[in-house]
This record gives sequence, structure tokens and C-alpha cells, in this order.
Amino acid sequence: MTLTVVTLKSFLTANPATVVAELTAVRGSSPREAGTFMLISPEAQVGTIGGGALEYMVIDRARQVLRDGLHEDSLDIPLGPEIGQCCGGRVDVALRRVTAVEAERLAARLEAELAARPHVYLFGSGHVGHALARALAALPLRVHVVDTRPDELADLPENVETHAVAMPEAVARSAPRGSAFVILTHDHELDFLIAAEALQRADAPYIGMVGSMTKKARFRSWYLGEGYPAAPLDRLVLPIGGKAFPGGIGDKRPEVIAALAAAEILVHIVGREVEDLKARPATTKTSGAVLGD
Repeated sequence: MTLTVVTLKSFLTANPATVVAELTAVRGSSPREAGTFMLISPEAQVGTIGGGALEYMVIDRARQVLRDGLHEDSLDIPLGPEIGQCCGGRVDVALRRVTAVEAERLAARLEAELAARPHVYLFGSGHVGHALARALAALPLRVHVVDTRPDELADLPENVETHAVAMPEAVARSAPRGSAFVILTHDHELDFLIAAEALQRADAPYIGMVGSMTKKARFRSWYLGEGYPAAPLDRLVLPIGGKAFPGGIGDKRPEVIAALAAAEILVHIVGREVEDLKARPATTKTSGAVLGD
């Protein structure tokens, strides 16, 4: 289970005696980055610091800390043949019993990480919209589903934000900087209006629309006929999911389209983050919103 503020509080309520295990330093190759943490109680755990022998060792030590009544401990673990892993790096792990103060610190960290996540707006909550929302909900993104039909916004993952609005194109205009947009409503004319707004957003790392090459040609004709500039059209991904698997796989099931589109969206977002990092001064401190926890 992914660690969120909700899962953190729920776990601590159910498991008052808990240790947080945090990677405090990483040298060389490691399955996770410094700062990653998980929670461990005598009978349960949530989150992951990388799995495998490393995680089993840490869980065992954390439970020993609880049995011994200690408040903290630490481990220095080589990720090599000594423990049956082949990463080749080395990690320092801090173990701390979770107090009320520690719980607040962890919750604040998770809130900050959530706030730093890129926003992805899905316009339309039909079959593909629902499937894509479920696929993206498991990724380090802030997922929004926008629809003119309130009843269609039910049965979505709890961490997906929903918006029932009369004019979805206005959401594309006002979305936070760096948002990605995926357009898959029940109405082609509405798709076109939303896409036209999204294409005015040079800050958007991804703008995609569900449909066919015929729809792409129709949109291009309408877009230019409305007097919009031609250059932004090169940024429109239509149909979605094709760049994740060049040439396509000929499968139109919503879940398959969603899986391909989710990979495509993530690649575009990470690519834009890398471009932004390269453009910043070398002395600027940064943290990846997608690549990190």
C-alpha cells in the first residue's frame, strides 16, 4: 500500500507501537532513494524502502527495537552478496519509534510531497476516463477528473479529485502551472474546446486526446478555422497511448488504452522535469516530484 497521510494516520491508529524506518543515506546503487521511509509494527507494515533482503532485515530489526523497548536504532547495510542482493551500493537506515511529534513530521512530509506532485487533468469520466484515472491514481501524481455530468464522477479512487463543472475548458485555462491534460469527453465539440484552451498552455508537458487520425484531421481543420496559431498543434497527442508503443497494438479495451496512455503521460512529465532541471542554474537545489516519493 502506498503511504499517504490517510494511510499513515490509519496505520498509526491501528498500530500504536510503530517504528519508522528511513533511508538516511544512499551510496552507489540502491532500490530506493534517501528519504524513503516505511512504517513497521509488530504484526504489520506499510510503505516500502525497496523490498528484498534489505527490507526483510530492516523489518526484523525494527520489531526487535519494539520488543526491546528502544526508542531508536540504526543500520549500515551493504547491498551485495552478504545479504543476497546485487545492487552493489550501501544504505544507512534510521529506526525511530513513532511518537506524536514524529507522526506530525511524517504527515507534514507526505503533505509536502503531495503538493509537489504534477497535476494531471482528465476531461471526461467515461470508460476510458475511469480506467485511466485508476491507472494514474497509483502513480506519484495529483489526478483530477473533470466532467459536466456529476453522476459520472462516482466510483473513482479515493485519491482522485473530482470536478463537476459546466465549462470544462475553463478548468484547462486555470489549472496549476505544469499541469498535463487528457481529453476524452462524450462530446467531440467539447473535446475541441478543451483542447484549444490546453494548447495555449506552453507550460503543459502533455496534451492528449482520445480518438482517431480522422478526428485529429477534423480537429486541425476546426482549430485553424477558428483562427488559432498552427504551431501548438504539434504538441497534441492524438490518439493517446501510441507513443508508449510505436505502431500501436490494435487493442481498444479501456484498460489497455489506459495503461499505454499512463506510461506516455509519465514519460512526458518526467521529460519536462528533466528539461527544467537542465535549464536551472547549477547551484539551484531541486527535488524531482515524479522520480521521488
